[in-house]
Amino acid sequence: MKLFVKLIRNLLGFVIACIDYVTRGTKLKRPQEEQQQINNELSSLSLYQFFACPFCIKTRRAMYKLNLPIETRSVAEGSAYRAELLEGGGRVKTPCLRIEKEGNVEWLYESSDIIHYLQERFT
Repeated sequence: MKLFVKLIRNLLGFVIACIDYVTRGTKLKRPQEEQQQINNELSSLSLYQFFACPFCIKTRRAMYKLNLPIETRSVAEGSAYRAELLEGGGRVKTPCLRIEKEGNVEWLYESSDIIHYLQERFT
């Protein structure tokens, strides 16, 4: 039964991800120098996520629309990033944005909070 539920959840997540890909629209356009500066700033960010998680899809969709190519890290079972998220953030919950600032690391959970942070910082 547990395997069946996992299969259905992953299948639905894949369908949602495909729909997102087809309907996501266009990226925010910036002058090349400004986009390059933002890309450099993004090296201090990484998104811990599951591919088929609806909240992760929501967050990736916002990243796409804001033209923020942030590194994504899968936390699927067996992944080194899963252990990293558990150790650093304290729990395996996605999405989670890892923010490095001045030698410190902050872990931001909740898709709405992550999107708000990105909008405030990069628009």
